[in-house]
Amino acid sequence: MTTTLDLNCDMGEGFGAWRMGDDLALLDQVSSANIACGFHAGDPATMQRVVGAALARGVAVGAHPGLPDLVGFGRREMKVTPAEAYAMVVYQVGALAAFARAAGGRLNHVKPHGALYNMAARDRALSDALAQAVRDVDPGLVYFGLAGSPMVEAARALGLRVAEEVFADRAYDDDGRLAARGTPGAVIEEADAAVAQVRDLLQGRVRALSGAVVRLQADTLCLHGDGAGAVHFAQRLRAALAADGVTVAAPRRGD
Repeated sequence: MTTTLDLNCDMGEGFGAWRMGDDLALLDQVSSANIACGFHAGDPATMQRVVGAALARGVAVGAHPGLPDLVGFGRREMKVTPAEAYAMVVYQVGALAAFARAAGGRLNHVKPHGALYNMAARDRALSDALAQAVRDVDPGLVYFGLAGSPMVEAARALGLRVAEEVFADRAYDDDGRLAARGTPGAVIEEADAAVAQVRDLLQGRVRALSGAVVRLQADTLCLHGDGAGAVHFAQRLRAALAADGVTVAAPRRGD
């Protein structure tokens, strides 16, 4: 059984006058913050604010690069070449790293967002491009990738430190990938069901929508920060992990 688990949360996803999620409350519950870098969400002022708040709380700061699609929140697939994806990730990670440095900290990790993440999870060439981008910006960064996917294989092949990511509120297909959001049952909305799934994942397994048991490594668990009940769910999960004797801690840089 896994006895140490990172809790990561996607945040900093508002921009301009528009706000999404209660970033400050969520920072009190998680160990890693994945901060939007302006392509799918976020803007410079939001990046600066959330980076500073995370560092003040001792939460590991990560970049959350996505596709350039504010209207679709980065969840719509785009036809991008590996070279284009590489450039997008270098640009976004570099920007977030600069905000971390300006605030007196260091960037700890990178986790691709939304459609970019899901595309890389099934496309090794795209996975290679994303991992290379992260390594070229800073080889000490931790790379968050879907557990058991080409993202993990590509990052390890380049010598990056990897955290295999699992999800509390998303259902799985038989191949270990996330079920598409439009699929019935793909999003787990009941807190008790999500906590039960996390407990299974800590045992190295998850039950797919089909009923099949899929084996997965759980190093870091994603909590989505854009839902109305995100803070309550994070508190509920932290309490469950504490009751089970699981330590919540972020994976740290490789240098």
